Amino acid sequence: MTTAALDRRALPPSPGRHGIARRLSDAILRRRGLLLACLLIPPLLWLGIIYLGALFTLLAHSLFSIDEFAGTIIYQPTLKTFGELLRPANLDIVLRTVGLATVVTLLAAVIGFPVAWYAARHARGRAKALFYLAVMMPLWSSYLVKLYAWKLLLAKEGAIGWVAARLGLGGVIDAWLSLPLVGGPSLSVSYTGMVLVFLYLWLPFMILPIQAALERVPRSMLEASSDLGARPGQTFRTVVLPLAMPGVVAGAIFTFSLTLGDYIVPQVIGTSALVLGQAVYMQQGVAGNLPLAAAFAVVPIVVMVIFLTVAKRMGAFDAV
Repeated sequence: MTTAALDRRALPPSPGRHGIARRLSDAILRRRGLLLACLLIPPLLWLGIIYLGALFTLLAHSLFSIDEFAGTIIYQPTLKTFGELLRPANLDIVLRTVGLATVVTLLAAVIGFPVAWYAARHARGRAKALFYLAVMMPLWSSYLVKLYAWKLLLAKEGAIGWVAARLGLGGVIDAWLSLPLVGGPSLSVSYTGMVLVFLYLWLPFMILPIQAALERVPRSMLEASSDLGARPGQTFRTVVLPLAMPGVVAGAIFTFSLTLGDYIVPQVIGTSALVLGQAVYMQQGVAGNLPLAAAFAVVPIVVMVIFLTVAKRMGAFDAV
């Protein structure tokens, strides 16, 4: 082998495309801050531009107004559109939606707490696995399939009405549906029907946080309360409930917010009275009043900010 060939073999290989990529990756791995930036910048750009950008654009329209004669948007900042929310018809939509979300949340907590207590304190082995299966199974099927299945169940000729008639409860249901705040033509078109469907849809989101909070309650505290002479009810009020409250509030965040923004269930099950989601859809897609639709969209955001502030003070985020 010639001297020139040996010299060429002794020289380091020229940096090609793979060599540059390796050096670049080594440089990134050696600098944690640069690595963190490379990982976070793409999703943050997506979140900031696509999601928050579109949201702020929508909310910015709430500061505009619409020409009632021409139907065009007047791009001048004003609080006139927010003033329209105080009209009796619009204010009624806000109060109705917040009231519906509150009722669903309270009922979900009352129903979900005993189920979560059983899972956290009594279920073991196969029973606990079956519990998780039963709680999570409703989340595995399609939203619309569940909704229209409940539409059939709640209809006058549906299974619930048939069972009620056989048990002699048809008159009780008719009397209940005649009440102004809970009734309607039938269970499938009523406030009661909406509450039942929302409970079925969101109950797993209430049960699981409560169950997680209850599992963190030390058994020694319950035994100590009993040793000190506390009755079961007193132990529940003074020991169990305060320690489980972060889980209850964490579940309430899900059930309240999901009910507050939903418009499909009220569209299929609800009465002719509108809720916030329907109002946003109708004002934007049907009436073409984008400023008023944006003003309606601000309401659940403000409500949830207040709700989350209270939940944070109650330590709910520790149980999420």
